[in-house]
Amino acid sequence: MSRFYLLCMAVNAFLAVAFGAFGAHALKSWLTPELLETYRTSVQYQMFHCVGLLAVAWLAQGGKAGAALKWSGCLFIVGLILFCGSLYLLALSGQHWLGAVTPVGGLAFLAAWALLAKVTWEKSAI
Repeated sequence: MSRFYLLCMAVNAFLAVAFGAFGAHALKSWLTPELLETYRTSVQYQMFHCVGLLAVAWLAQGGKAGAALKWSGCLFIVGLILFCGSLYLLALSGQHWLGAVTPVGGLAFLAAWALLAKVTWEKSAI
């Protein structure tokens, strides 16, 4: 299980760096300042939440991942898809209705962090 979360973290960190570079160089003159800021927010949140996935992978090593830790990892992935994905699509397409999806991803992030805190507090996976 830890290998899966580590792979998801590595892929997302790679994509965050690639998307960040693409945004800084290719999109600077193409997007409005508001949409470019939305794009940057997505890149930042994607990288920040890779740290959460790294923590889940670390705590899951040795096969002792309980249900709360597995849910935390899954919710980080859901948050990355819904929060970051919707912001990337909003920035690139200008379709503001996609902003309605973003808070669902934000809630997934919050739940993932709360579960990670619970697991750490209980030391069930350490």
